[in-house]
Amino acid sequence: MNKYERHLSAAAMVAGFIVDQIFFGRVDLARTQALFIAYIVICVVSIALLHRIETRTSQGYERPRWRPVVPFVTQFTLGGFWSGFVFFYGRAAVLGVSWPYLALLVAILLGNEIFKKYHERLIFTNVLFFFALFSYAIFAVPVYTGSIGVWNFLFSGIVAAVLFVLFQFLLYALGKSRYKSAMRPITTGAVIVYLLINFFYFTGILPPLPLSLKTGGIYESVVHTGTTYTALREHESFLVDLGLKDPTLHIPLGSSLYAYGAVFAPIALTTTITHRWQWYDPKAGEWVTEAAVAYPIEGGRDGGYLGYSAKSIAMAGKWRVDIETIDGRLIGRLGFSVVAASSTPAESTSILN
Repeated sequence: MNKYERHLSAAAMVAGFIVDQIFFGRVDLARTQALFIAYIVICVVSIALLHRIETRTSQGYERPRWRPVVPFVTQFTLGGFWSGFVFFYGRAAVLGVSWPYLALLVAILLGNEIFKKYHERLIFTNVLFFFALFSYAIFAVPVYTGSIGVWNFLFSGIVAAVLFVLFQFLLYALGKSRYKSAMRPITTGAVIVYLLINFFYFTGILPPLPLSLKTGGIYESVVHTGTTYTALREHESFLVDLGLKDPTLHIPLGSSLYAYGAVFAPIALTTTITHRWQWYDPKAGEWVTEAAVAYPIEGGRDGGYLGYSAKSIAMAGKWRVDIETIDGRLIGRLGFSVVAASSTPAESTSILN
């Protein structure tokens, strides 16, 4: 282990990435939940086992030859957690809003490799484990309750905290003297993590998992027939199609535009989302809400729950439609510009899904 540590560590990172790509698809799939639960169980066993070994070593017992394997397993498992979080939270995030939380996840994912020797330390692994528990509970609890909102988030924190406290009792039982010296820093670290995640949630930075915007766009017309949505929009450059540029729509002022979005939600989850139409006031230098349209959605469809809203446009300039959760978190943002015109340019027809 000591001789080939760097090679084994790199292999573990690659193996963890491959496992995540195989098992992670939708957040509500049984295999996805099973993998995260397996990560929790392995973390509990590996952290507790190393703690027990170090306690017995301090009491004069011989250290097992296989002891270097244990922190390696902890590193691999926590790396799987962070890889999964980057995968799911990154897919659900609006980068311009949620980048601080995503940057923190990426930093921990990279730091998991850089600070691998710290996985032998009880304080370090416990604080990371609580962060992983809380981050997982945030999107796991809505999957099982079938709803989202502030109360679900608070309940997620309670679930994570209770599981973590029970784990601390286990560590105390396995090695009282060693645990007592680490108890205060572990508690302080867990409290900081709890407050930090709450800060991210109540400031709207935390991505709105388990909801995510699959597709969306602004159109001159959307017609819903059965399960088919047919939309019209003027021809745009390939940069708009790639999402690298906001569309510009030339319309007579007073006519309507349509915001379309397909929002993914887990099976059995029902909630309400809001389309918030906002116009940028150049004089005030701020976004002004011109309309808010709410409608219910149901989860389970791979491509997301299809829905749209319409708004009569009275002013030219910069516009955006924020697609938000019931608790005000941003699922997606559709930016566009409006130019006053006497008629609408040539349009193309799209089938939305």
